[in-house]
Amino acid sequence: MEMKMKQKINLELRNRAPEEVTELVLDNCHSVNGEIEGLNDTFKELEFLSMVNVALTSLAGLPSLSKLRKLELSDNIISGGLEVLAEKCPNLTYLNLSGNKIKDLSTVEALQNLKSLKSLDLFNCEITNLQDYRESIFELLQQITYLDGFDQEDNEAPDSEEEEEDEEDDDEEDEDEEEDEAGPPGGYEEEEEDEDEAASDLEGEEEEDDDDDDDYVEEGGDEEEEEEEESVQGEKRKRDIEDEGEEEDD
Repeated sequence: MEMKMKQKINLELRNRAPEEVTELVLDNCHSVNGEIEGLNDTFKELEFLSMVNVALTSLAGLPSLSKLRKLELSDNIISGGLEVLAEKCPNLTYLNLSGNKIKDLSTVEALQNLKSLKSLDLFNCEITNLQDYRESIFELLQQITYLDGFDQEDNEAPDSEEEEEDEEDDDEEDEDEEEDEAGPPGGYEEEEEDEDEAASDLEGEEEEDDDDDDDYVEEGGDEEEEEEEESVQGEKRKRDIEDEGEEEDD
């Protein structure tokens, strides 16, 4: 027996309050009478909602989910009533309606009011059998970039997980660059310490040079004093000899 949608919601909450939930996956449960049940406005933080293969025929029970960005509704029995999406989920960027009962362009026209919609999937819907289907959808919904996974030039849409990984890698690279520019913590302090040490060494060398100069001056002074003493003694001896000569003459 399939689990009912209300039971599935209670299971997925895992004792969390509805306003704490940002992602909710209700795939493969059973919707009573093909309608949404158990969801209400308290899920105001919901950004991703998946209700794949739950036998939905109507979106009338969808609550107001202003933060919802991605809505998975593939493999249901939805054939119309898409105007409720613009009213309840005005900020949708991704909508998957593949495998539903959508047959004509007038049904899809209601999505024009989803101004932020970038990616729409209608794969395996009868509408894809229309002549010039892709050209007609891109003309009708000019805000979208990707239809059934490809843009107008048949370039494949990037995988959402890859986009997130790329963004994380870019963030890490930016952080590394900022660290390189800022330098390692304490780098400036180390440079200042090195400069202080160099200055101390230079002062020490200057003091040694001053000591050497003082020693040289002292030595020079001693030599001059000795020379003066020798000169005085020489003159004294000379006078003594002269005095002796005078005495002899007498």
